[in-house]
Amino acid sequence: MPVEIYMVVGFLLAAYAVVANDSIQTLGTFLSSNSHRPWWVLWLFASGILCAVLAFGWFSYDGDVSYGRLVNFPVPEGGISWIHVIPPVALLILTRVGVPVSTTFLVLTVFTISNLQAMLMKSILGYLVAFVASIVLFRFVFNRATEYFHRTRKQSIPGYWVLLQWSSTGFLWSQWLIQDLANIFVYLPRQLSIQWLAFGVMALIAMQGYIFYTFGGVIQKIVLSKTDTTDIRAATIIDFIYGIVLLVFKEISDIPMSTTWVFLGLLAGREFALSTYLAATDFRRTLRVVSTDALKALSGLIVSVILALALPYLNRLLFG
Repeated sequence: MPVEIYMVVGFLLAAYAVVANDSIQTLGTFLSSNSHRPWWVLWLFASGILCAVLAFGWFSYDGDVSYGRLVNFPVPEGGISWIHVIPPVALLILTRVGVPVSTTFLVLTVFTISNLQAMLMKSILGYLVAFVASIVLFRFVFNRATEYFHRTRKQSIPGYWVLLQWSSTGFLWSQWLIQDLANIFVYLPRQLSIQWLAFGVMALIAMQGYIFYTFGGVIQKIVLSKTDTTDIRAATIIDFIYGIVLLVFKEISDIPMSTTWVFLGLLAGREFALSTYLAATDFRRTLRVVSTDALKALSGLIVSVILALALPYLNRLLFG
């Protein structure tokens, strides 16, 4: 099969898998708290930010829409092959059963496994920072606000919260794209021509439309299982904190990291904080839910390492 075919197939599979699995971390609270709005309104909003981020990266980084995060992931000698297409297929399967795996590990590791340690250390640090920051903020800063939100969750909410939430979501969505576009565009040339850019933009917008049409699919259950995430006020605070954490780690280094782990760390810390003062939450239930999410994420790392080691060996065994 020609290398170009593998490039296109790998890109499309990765684009859908990453959007279906990872974007719910960013847009999940946005979807859940705006479920009463037409899906296409939310889609157009997210698509506009997507186009802006891609255009800025393309102009600012000489055609590199990954914002320099693929510098340590050169195009494999001989080009993209079948072994690079397998990880997004595995990601699709895991997404289908609702497992929030890290696409950073699953997709990028098979390209260059030597970067795994750096990505892993940065991702672990991201989880811990998000976890601790979330506990502190929701226990000591937003505790009264969270109690008020929970108590008045069935009452009408002032209209200015809509503007605040859409602003925080737009900020978070842009930071997530800067981090995770590398997981998708790793299949295409590092400096994209205008034709490749147009192809990528149209493919991503179409796939994003399907995700919005289905309001997140099975991965959305991760968000809905957490306390009051359908409340637009709580969603605004979650999105803003998540965006700040991603912005900080974006500035630390260009090494890709697992936004999945950061997201799970943020939700885990929030649930533990809420369990100390909200009667609606229980510490044992919180521990069980958080442990389950962490094990699911860890399963993605295990699958990533297995594929990264086994696929090149299998390729040499079959084709020499």
